[in-house]
Amino acid sequence: MATSSPQHSDQGITTEHRDVIIVGAGLSGIGAACHITEKCPDRSFLLLESRDAMGGTWDLFRYPGVRSDSDMHTLGYSFKPWEGAKAIADGPSILKYVKATAAESNIDQHIRYGHRLLSASWSSENSNWTLEINQSGSEKIVQMTCNFLYMCSGYYSYSKPHDPTFPEVDAFKGKVVHPQFWPEDLDYQDKNVVIVGSGATAMTLLPAMAKKAKQVTMLQRSPTYVVSRASQDWFANGLRKILPATWAYGLTRIRNTLFQEFLFKQLRKYPVVAKRFLISQVRKQLGRDYDVDKHFTPKYNPWDQRLCLVPDDDLFEAIKSGGANVVTDHIKRFTKTGIELKSGEHLTADIVVSATGLELEVMGGATFSVDGETVDFSKLTTYKGLMVSDVPNMVSTFGYVNASWTLRADLISEWVCRTLNHMRKTHTSKVVPLVPDALKDMPTQDWITDFPAGYLKRGMHLQPRQGDRAPWVNSQDFRKERALFTVPIEADDALHFSAAQKG
Repeated sequence: MATSSPQHSDQGITTEHRDVIIVGAGLSGIGAACHITEKCPDRSFLLLESRDAMGGTWDLFRYPGVRSDSDMHTLGYSFKPWEGAKAIADGPSILKYVKATAAESNIDQHIRYGHRLLSASWSSENSNWTLEINQSGSEKIVQMTCNFLYMCSGYYSYSKPHDPTFPEVDAFKGKVVHPQFWPEDLDYQDKNVVIVGSGATAMTLLPAMAKKAKQVTMLQRSPTYVVSRASQDWFANGLRKILPATWAYGLTRIRNTLFQEFLFKQLRKYPVVAKRFLISQVRKQLGRDYDVDKHFTPKYNPWDQRLCLVPDDDLFEAIKSGGANVVTDHIKRFTKTGIELKSGEHLTADIVVSATGLELEVMGGATFSVDGETVDFSKLTTYKGLMVSDVPNMVSTFGYVNASWTLRADLISEWVCRTLNHMRKTHTSKVVPLVPDALKDMPTQDWITDFPAGYLKRGMHLQPRQGDRAPWVNSQDFRKERALFTVPIEADDALHFSAAQKG
């Protein structure tokens, strides 16, 4: 069993030390801790969680109908079968799954809640990161040290949603709420609700709120592609009846992963055909009298942005019931009783829900330095989309934008464990990706390409660049990355290992 040990600074202050510190106790962080527990049992570790509960997104978001937009056989962990009847699961069920996973591996005892990472400073002399951490409820700053820092803090700010700055919003006498901070006591029974936005959150809120509200209107500036599928996976549920749970889950995971990849690549390869097909499916649901061209026909190609999932046709059923509708227009200004549109139409509202997206945040908002030099991630090059050139012993998890997040999180965790074990075997304490001199002038591009979603574009200038060849890429391609990530650590010339400069 790995144990922690005290660390003495040059000033004589004793700080807590762990071999590995994981930042974030959400889906990625809990998964990372499970991988380390299983594959690196000789390493001590700790999870720092800024909030007071585990679960990340699945604990933070409490709005009506909150659910996954990926199937749980790929969004779930590779090592923990999802056994729920519904593959498109609601938020509380996903949170229960994350908590159960943590409990089974005794991860709970390694979590420090209310600990927000403020800064991390690397010392090559000691082969250690020194972390400055704010404890919630106090102004106290505590220090911890670790040899390896594993960032699983997600990609968006938990404290600040995207603010589109609505014109004259103060004139509105009703309530304006954001899904990220849903009021527990919000009463929308028999109320007129306007949801501003057209992404996954808006598509989820509309059918859920329509069950109680008088009228729900989704106000969008432009349409989004939607695709309907059953919330239950007949293949998975059928296999579970005849095979052990782990076998059924594994086979379903492979099938669904390949299907996700096939669908994505076909839609990108044949955009005209794909667009025609997706729109025809919506028209089949809503009928020829509905203005599908206006409300459900985007100007961009499929998968230029993520498709919105409609489980069990719930969005379409809500619209057909008359209790919900979609308006495509621009906001001119807010009024006392609702929203005036540029077309001259007025939407009456008691409640306006601002489902306008997330605010991208790099590394949880913490600052980093290496041997006294501040790290500017935007000036560095990504290594396999998990490390950054010239920054030692630090991995950051970012999932797929075109498939389930956890597929990539699992790949990264497996790579981290192999790397940690290689360092133990070779008696090294530092690993850093270094771009060779011959490639320092290679062409670069955005950290994520061909995916112009607003929340990513707003923060892309803060991210590392990617090069034009492996391993200096972030391909967002599961099969390519599975091959790239499994390259033997000792055969990877981009990685440089060394021992601490002082004993």
